[in-house]
Amino acid sequence: MSKFGSVDEILDFAIAREEEANAFYLGLAQRMDKPWMSEVFEGFAEQELRHKFKLERVKDGKILLPAQEKVIDLKIADYLVEMPVSDDMSYQDALTVAMKREKAAFKLYMDLSRSTDDEGLAGTFEALAQEEAKHKLWLETEYDEHILVED
Repeated sequence: MSKFGSVDEILDFAIAREEEANAFYLGLAQRMDKPWMSEVFEGFAEQELRHKFKLERVKDGKILLPAQEKVIDLKIADYLVEMPVSDDMSYQDALTVAMKREKAAFKLYMDLSRSTDDEGLAGTFEALAQEEAKHKLWLETEYDEHILVED
């Protein structure tokens, strides 16, 4: 990760990543052939947009998020092969892609928390990392319940 020149640069970087995540999940929702599948990913897009708004509030000096409890990691994503995004991807493939992205987002926020000496900002990034971990846990649970089922 490159060095940042200021807290604003760190926050701008994180805000841009949340915008990308929002657009990604909206695109994934459009690829799903069942409305309930689309709704799952639209919900994730909305959550990523909320992260962006939280970061903007931090940048405006209005809020610092407290660190949260660590979220359990089922590690399902650790054992799945990377999937390309395609127009005809299955729900299973979409969940796999989403789990991998949430895992990367968690790592990003943990890295950002270590990139600043500001304890409040570090705590905010750790809180956002835990929110990404919650997303990944939800996706892993969904995968476990709907994909890893015995016939």
